[in-house]
Amino acid sequence: MAQNPPVAHFRSSSGVDIYQLPMLLFPPDFSGNAYLLDGAGPLTLVDTGSGMPQSNADLLAGFAALGERFGKSYALGDIERVILTHGHIDHFGGLAYVKSHSSAEVAIHELDRRVLTNYEERLVVATKALGIYFDRAGIAPERRGELFAMYGIAKQHVTSVEVDINLLDEQALDGLEFIHTPGHCPGQVCIRLGDVLLSADHVLSRTTPHQSPESITHYMGLDHYADSLRKLLKVPGIRLALGGHEDPMDDVYGRIQAIRASHNRKLERIRGIMRGQDKPMTISQISATMYPDAQGYHVLLALEEAGAHIEYLYQHAQLRIANLRQFEREENPAILYELWE
Repeated sequence: MAQNPPVAHFRSSSGVDIYQLPMLLFPPDFSGNAYLLDGAGPLTLVDTGSGMPQSNADLLAGFAALGERFGKSYALGDIERVILTHGHIDHFGGLAYVKSHSSAEVAIHELDRRVLTNYEERLVVATKALGIYFDRAGIAPERRGELFAMYGIAKQHVTSVEVDINLLDEQALDGLEFIHTPGHCPGQVCIRLGDVLLSADHVLSRTTPHQSPESITHYMGLDHYADSLRKLLKVPGIRLALGGHEDPMDDVYGRIQAIRASHNRKLERIRGIMRGQDKPMTISQISATMYPDAQGYHVLLALEEAGAHIEYLYQHAQLRIANLRQFEREENPAILYELWE
């Protein structure tokens, strides 16, 4: 099991003390960060972890470490506000646990509000959309059950929770500036505190955040993500960026450019695969070629990642449907794509 890094302290030019609380979100090694903000209005926790037992335990351990390392004797019961950067379970799954220890009000962007307040509905709708995507991606019927089981992993322990504050783009709240950055998630926000940016999962230090097609969920997809990256490049004066996972970033602008280059390489990789095959291909076939070593849950992630890039190429008139007559005639057949050059 992965060893968490120690709790860390940062201070923004606006005078806010920011405490990074590392957690193991899902075993064996998927880790992330919550952030405690002291000096930006009510004592605020940004993100809550996954709600899995070890994640909750790590959150408690982080609060204990605040006293040992920094002389801050805070407890979960002292939290007055929870801000969720986006509606993914590794960031909001621990909300019910935090709420069971405090009376904190809850804030999330309006496009992700439904995920919290109507979680059961959201799960049904998303599962239905994923099934349609599987059909169009060319997933064999015998594999669908396995993929649906992967999608449902760790989602059943979450229940709906009320939201008190709808966050909006460019909204300011107690010195916090919210920047709506859809693409990785519909309602994802980055939070600016003076010269520090909480970059959520929009910009991470080592990995390119996971992409999923907009055909599954609105306000996702590579086009939205690319627009959000360009938007953040125009925000001046960011000295330090702190992500929802991984390490602090001293050059967020350079990191954004590296992420853009990574996605361009993936787009070219897909074009190269299709030129090499010289025949129409499904999303499933392209994904298997791009990620031949993917196993377990990573097979689902690979299907979504490849699908997001294929969707982008189609939207930008670089691919077309090769079996258009079949697509017109049948209810939901697998789509065969070919290069349009």
